[in-house]
Amino acid sequence: MAIQYKWLVNVPVATVWTSYDSARDIDKEAVEYPADVEAWLNGLTYETSLGLCNQNLVQTQVLFGEEVLITGEKEDWAQIIVLDQASSKNPKGYPGWVSKAQLIQTQDWKLEEGTIAVVDEKKSILYGSDYEPIMILSYQTILPIIGLEGDWVRVQTPSGEGLLKAGEISQYETLHARPKGNGESIVAAGVQFLQLPYLWGGMSSYGYDCSGFSYSMCKANGYTIPRDAHDQAASGENVELNEIKPGDLLFFAYEEGKGKIHHVGIYYGEGKLLHSPNTGKSIEIIELKDTVYEKELCAARRYWQETGE
Repeated sequence: MAIQYKWLVNVPVATVWTSYDSARDIDKEAVEYPADVEAWLNGLTYETSLGLCNQNLVQTQVLFGEEVLITGEKEDWAQIIVLDQASSKNPKGYPGWVSKAQLIQTQDWKLEEGTIAVVDEKKSILYGSDYEPIMILSYQTILPIIGLEGDWVRVQTPSGEGLLKAGEISQYETLHARPKGNGESIVAAGVQFLQLPYLWGGMSSYGYDCSGFSYSMCKANGYTIPRDAHDQAASGENVELNEIKPGDLLFFAYEEGKGKIHHVGIYYGEGKLLHSPNTGKSIEIIELKDTVYEKELCAARRYWQETGE
């Protein structure tokens, strides 16, 4: 069988930029190798964080070990498509630009073939074979399992082998054998991130944007949904607004719900919204009643299935 070569993300989380020249000097730690996402975020002010959105600098993010398709190159940048993030922007996936330093070409990547490790903790340290820390991985990072060693799990990484603590991951027979959670499970996944600051384009436990949050909490429960809010609203099962249940996605539009969709959150239950609001705020649970969100609520979609009932 021919050896399969794939381009994989080789940092905890790679930011996907709108253009090869979108990253600013203050974004250096986010585009170099090894990336220091925490230092990058700590160095951003409210204004420079807001610039990621208002200046259209960032599109999305990709986790360690996720595959991208390279469609072009310019200087130290690769034009890519994120294959696991469905988007109306490109039929193959989510397009943008990533620093070449953060990608690595790997042969015989075993993610589709055998047992996998999924990071369950909000963050988990990846160790080298010498048990020295290499990097801090995000929630929902998925890596192929090579073998079990007591309290450790040996995993394949984009650049070799590594070790994860068995207590910080879940193991599944295959990528497609992950159990599907119900609506309450989606809510429970999201609640653990209360107080995590919003990040435009964020797709990791270093920071989520509104649709990155709903995407990732659905992913944690075995459901792959589109990346952006308007695409999420165009898929899934339509739910009447008077029949919503916990775990349903709620969508909000300008012009009191009649205009363009600009926000998504997870219905918490009891008239409450669990969401990642906007720059300068953190993931929260709020009452919908008498808020701007109540006026802008325009649609609900269900991606989960009833389980164990």
